[in-house]
Amino acid sequence: MKVTKYLAAVLGLACTAWASADDFRARLPQDEVIYFLLPDRFENGDPKNDRGGLKGDRLKTGFDPTHKGFYHGGDLRGLIQRLDYIQGLGATAIWLGPIYKNKPVQGAPGQESAGYHGYWITDFTRVDDHFGSQQDMKDLVEHAHARGIKVYLDIITNHTADVISYRQCPGSECAYRSRADYPYGKAGGTNGASINDGFLGDSVQTDANFAKLKRADFAYDVFVPAAEASVKVPAWLNDPIWYHNRGNSLFRGESSTMGDFAGLDDLMTENPRVAQGFIDIYGQWIEEFGVDGFRIDTARHVNSEFWQAFAPAMLKKAAARGIPNFHIFGEVAAEVVDIPSLTRATRVDKLPTVLDFAFRAAVIDALTLKTGPDKLAAMFSGDTLYEGGEATAMQLPTFVSNHDAGRFGFYARKNLPGVSDAEVLQRMILAHAMMFTLRGVPVIYSGDEQGFAGDGIDQDAREDMFPSRVASYNDNVLLGTKATTAVSNFDRGHPVYQAIVELSALRKEHAALRRGKQIVRNYAEKPGLFAVSRVDPQTQREILIAFNTSTEPLQVNVEVDARTHAFRSLKGRCAPQPSAPGSYKVTLEPLSYVVCAAQDET
Repeated sequence: MKVTKYLAAVLGLACTAWASADDFRARLPQDEVIYFLLPDRFENGDPKNDRGGLKGDRLKTGFDPTHKGFYHGGDLRGLIQRLDYIQGLGATAIWLGPIYKNKPVQGAPGQESAGYHGYWITDFTRVDDHFGSQQDMKDLVEHAHARGIKVYLDIITNHTADVISYRQCPGSECAYRSRADYPYGKAGGTNGASINDGFLGDSVQTDANFAKLKRADFAYDVFVPAAEASVKVPAWLNDPIWYHNRGNSLFRGESSTMGDFAGLDDLMTENPRVAQGFIDIYGQWIEEFGVDGFRIDTARHVNSEFWQAFAPAMLKKAAARGIPNFHIFGEVAAEVVDIPSLTRATRVDKLPTVLDFAFRAAVIDALTLKTGPDKLAAMFSGDTLYEGGEATAMQLPTFVSNHDAGRFGFYARKNLPGVSDAEVLQRMILAHAMMFTLRGVPVIYSGDEQGFAGDGIDQDAREDMFPSRVASYNDNVLLGTKATTAVSNFDRGHPVYQAIVELSALRKEHAALRRGKQIVRNYAEKPGLFAVSRVDPQTQREILIAFNTSTEPLQVNVEVDARTHAFRSLKGRCAPQPSAPGSYKVTLEPLSYVVCAAQDET
């Protein structure tokens, strides 16, 4: 499929208007289309850095392109080479998976894997050699900015790589030990020797109080192996006193913010010294590289007081660097529509925005289960609960696939056994249409636009865009193509890529789809209609978007503004006038959508 002359013209005008290096900073967060990628899995621009400058086998270098849990060779140079592909899709911002120096390999014998994903940081101040150099990072930002593309960094403050060890338990399989059973004032339990005299606990978050926390062996006898005694940068991170050291998180109760995330060293972010340390670390990335935003990993596992200090400091640093619309969004992961957790992160933690996991859950339910799109309506009804209300909700990055939770195509196949791949493809395109036209900031996960569906979550959803040598990737049946992951997948003619090009152009052309107030109009309680209006903030004219989530044709009346007397089609078949004041008849093919714009009556 090729881009039509009309779309090419629209997209060309949009790119010209939006991609100027002089005005891209003026775009609001809700104006963006974000493309998310893990550098290791995107493109290999420099094979010389595949082993990160290390020697030995995969357990030393982390490099094994045949294994889904090791480095494959993608790097920043490769990303620079593919910027035209990303821009051609209509993306205006790149969310870059973590690029900091990682522990190359960790895990118990026989269970090792590599830090290809970037979340096992040892040096927070430099680019991992597997991905390139500091200069490569500067070049990436420079090349992206020259195209008007913003660069968002994925950052981690909750933990470092697994370096600290506990003598009471081998490896990283250490049970969580609570503050009640293992208080800070006793070594190894309530009957232990008195330590940390005068320390009032982690709730008194002052420098004076934490100065009295001198020993880290309140729960476990901690030590750092000699070979890794100075592996972390900045150097202060090598001292166990800056960590919780209470064993593995149960992901509930106090352990949610104080336990080790699967053995990773959990930072004591309640300590003002740790908070200031990370303000300094990530402030330097803004200062040195001029990046445009942060996605915050594991935000729900860090205490509120940390975010209350950190987020304003980053916004202040960005403003001083001439970045007025710095976009910060935290990961508050959930498999279901969990509005309270998301809104709490903005109201209590004071994070500017969060990744919209509720949107993901509602869309997957509506399009892959035999439920109605009324779940979408219920989810959107929570928008007023965010700090800042609907204005904040408009800036939430929305997504249907990612590297942790898995791809939309995987859930469609899993939840709809026996359904044809042609129908799964329709559903995938419809999911992206929802993401681009409903409130929020659309996030495309690299590979979705090439029909990747994956085999599951985590490593099974992290396929290579460049030719892969992983057998469990290469046997996947991709959607909308006869290609496999064994070949390079940067096909601009792919039907999902083309659908996103069209949606991007539509979104860029119409401010209502980026900044317009959203009014949920009508919805079904079984597969069928979901309709909203987006109201242009300047003209106050509505754009009606209607989706059919069923496999049957649909003709139904939808509520519209009674003052609207005429419509024109932006996508699909749109009747020229309402049927009656305030009522508009839409006709929808199965698994399709229409976009109808109000206009002056002629």
